[in-house]
Amino acid sequence: MEQAINSFIIYMHDVKQTSENTELSYRRDLVKVQHYMEEQGIADVKKISETNLNSYVLYLEKNHFSAATISRNIASLKAFYHFMFKEGMVKEDVSERLKAPKIEKKMPEIMSTEDVVKLLEQPKGNTPKEIRDKAMLELLYATGIRVTELINLKTSDVNLSLGYIICRDSSKERVIPFGNAAKNALSRYLDGTREIMIEDPTSVYLFANCSGQPMSRQGFWKLIKAYAKKAGITADITPHTLRHSFAAHLVENGADLRSVQEMLGHSDISTTQIYANMRHSRIREAYDKAHPRH
Repeated sequence: MEQAINSFIIYMHDVKQTSENTELSYRRDLVKVQHYMEEQGIADVKKISETNLNSYVLYLEKNHFSAATISRNIASLKAFYHFMFKEGMVKEDVSERLKAPKIEKKMPEIMSTEDVVKLLEQPKGNTPKEIRDKAMLELLYATGIRVTELINLKTSDVNLSLGYIICRDSSKERVIPFGNAAKNALSRYLDGTREIMIEDPTSVYLFANCSGQPMSRQGFWKLIKAYAKKAGITADITPHTLRHSFAAHLVENGADLRSVQEMLGHSDISTTQIYANMRHSRIREAYDKAHPRH
């Protein structure tokens, strides 16, 4: 099975041009299946039956894995079997009838505008690190991009005079505007600070560590946690919280869903719809609290 997994990951990388994180996730899920099957005495992928796969899903449920984790594992299996069947590595796709559990859509964690301001004001010093961190936080909230997109931005992706960035993924690119707060923070960072922080003058990355390589996701995650603590914010803040807050605050202030969908890079508007639902529930809550005859 190991060889089949390796072939699948190479295919995803070369043909589907998936990101490194996606490939790592697929590999992690499939290696777990491999270990489970080996424990059942099955080493050859061709001998895995539909019953075996259903037993694996049952094993995940019994071990209290979340519905989201089980769904992701099933998605990995389906992609893997679709590849093997297409390549003639197996005679039938035994993953075809696997059903993912229903996932309750949780409302995303949203920061208040006051907490966002508190967070963004934390890097207020004049050290190169604080100037860089200020630019990163302002740009993240101004554009709603994912942390992976932020740390992989190149200097050529930024149009400072017109106030927009170009964000690219494997299949498309999107243009996202940003306002004066992010523009000022970026201008300050690009005006000498970036050169001080990056030893390699040929580095193309906008936000890099001292060796000129992109900052790691873990590095930025730690950075945002430290500033949240400094701001006295007790809620669990992650980089994705700022993305959710960006979208929710836009919708609350009247932005249309299609524009927000385009900026976030959602392929399906139903994903963006959750922010409108949040707005409606808040309006209802305000009505119930304030109307004398609710």
